[in-house]
This record gives sequence, structure tokens and C-alpha cells, in this order.
Amino acid sequence: MSLPLEGLSAIVTGAGRGLGRAEALELARLGAAVVVNDFGQPGRDGSGAASAGPAEQVAEEIRTAGGTAVPHTGDVADFRQAGELVRLAVEEFGKLDILVNNAGILRDRMVFSMTEDEWDSVIRVHLKGHFNTTRFAAAHWRERSKAAGAAVYGRIVNTSSEAFVAGSAGQPNYAAAKGGIVGLTTSTALALAKYGVTANVICPRARTRMTEDVFAGLREPGEGLDPLAPAHVAPLVGYLASPAAAGISGQLLVVHGGMVAVLERPRVAAKFDSKQETFSYDELDALLTPHYAARPRGETFAAAEVLALRRG
Repeated sequence: MSLPLEGLSAIVTGAGRGLGRAEALELARLGAAVVVNDFGQPGRDGSGAASAGPAEQVAEEIRTAGGTAVPHTGDVADFRQAGELVRLAVEEFGKLDILVNNAGILRDRMVFSMTEDEWDSVIRVHLKGHFNTTRFAAAHWRERSKAAGAAVYGRIVNTSSEAFVAGSAGQPNYAAAKGGIVGLTTSTALALAKYGVTANVICPRARTRMTEDVFAGLREPGEGLDPLAPAHVAPLVGYLASPAAAGISGQLLVVHGGMVAVLERPRVAAKFDSKQETFSYDELDALLTPHYAARPRGETFAAAEVLALRRG
């Protein structure tokens, strides 16, 4: 029996550790040939010397298990190096079918004390890094589709965060970057639909070095299911990368443990019409102030979920 991703090739960025590693292993387990990308800097803030070690180790792990993988140690936030990453996949495997964007760093600080570099560096790696690889992958699929005169196989799975959905007080750069990734994904989904390409975005919740502060109070269980294990996120990525998900595009999904939540696009929660030609301050005060006063403060999907996890 053939595997779901047999004959397909994939790129996974930030695949040397944590979520990216779990995703690369899952795609390979499902039959894909994988380019394992990781810049290899040891600090979660992007500090330290780049290293080929993490990417090479995961690629070797895949090959030892009987899969096909090659490492790539370039910086996806660099436009040229992102182009080289896509070219490597095409040269090694003849084409690119799947792109999973996962690479990122953290430089947390409150908005009133954040430096320009802390802002720029996080936006660069997360948002620009997602754009760079998407740009070259999209051009590859568009050229192939035009040459064939038909749709081609293409899948993009991007990585956002509930920091975008619910806000994160100490992460204005990270939350903004993750929100931008959602916008990039929905735009890409529309632009590439006619070429047969889908683009979706996930908000994973997992215990990695990126989230060690967030989940510091939630210890890994000694036995049984760990709802925050990165391996629980990977099957959704494998599914979205598969032929079975051909009809799914432009979607945002939250995933952890045994839970997948499909988020709706923003919709109108309330609507007010002026009784005059246009609103006055007093009329807005009379309508909006009581409306917001009647709503629970700070209650969000993400906050409720995290609370449930902590209690569990």
C-alpha cells in the first residue's frame, strides 16, 4: 500500500529542533522526501553561531529510518538563501510539492521598552522568512503550471500562534509577525488557487525551547499523553500536505494534543446604525459604551483553553 506523500518532496524550515523536527519526521514517515532546513543558531533569540549540526542530525535520523532527506543550513530570512533552499529541493528531487514554514526566534519585551532591533529581528525571521520561501515556491509552481497547461500539486503550511489570536502582552513583535503570517497565508491561498496550490496556517501549542516560559508551570507528565508534545502537532501538518486536503485552503487551525480547532475568519459581532447622516460622539457613547460594558473582559478562546490545560 502506498504512503500518502509517496513521490512528493517537501521543505521544512526550522526543522532542526522542536516542532520543525517533528514535522519533518512525520512528512518523511508519510513518504515524502524532505529538505531539512535549519540555520542552527543555539539561542532561541537567534543568538550564537550558525551550525550545520541540527539540520544534518534530523536528515540523518530520517535516512536511518529508511526515508530520504538532505540538510540545508541557510537563513530563510535572507532572500537569496531562501531561493537557494527552493532550488535545492528542485535539484535534489526534481520538483517541490510541499512547503512547511516553521523557523522563528523570540525576543520578548513589553512594547514600551522594546528596541528597534528586537522588533526588526523577529519580524525578519518569522514574517519575512515565511514570505521569502513562499515567494520562490510560488514562482516554481506557477512556472510548472504554465508549462503543463494545468494545475500542479502544491501545499503550503505556515505557522502562526495564539499570540496573534489572543494577544501576548510581552510579545508585540511576535504577535504582529504571527498575525502577518495569517494575512500572508490567506492572500497566498487566493493567488495560487488557480495553479492547484493550497495554503493553510496552524497555531500549534507545544512544549519547545520557544515556549519554555509559556508552559513553565505545566510539567511533562511522567506517563500517559503529554498534550504539549510537538509530535501531536505533526499529523495535522502531514494531513494538510496530503492529497486528502486538496479542498482545504486559506484556513487557520489551532492544534495541540488530541485537539484541532478550526477558527472562523473575523465576523460581525454587533452592528450599529446612526439615526442621523453620520455618528456623533454622544451617539457613539450611548451605543458602544454599554455594549462593551456588558461583555466579559479578557475572555478569549485561547485563554480558556490554556486555563483548562493548567487545571488538567
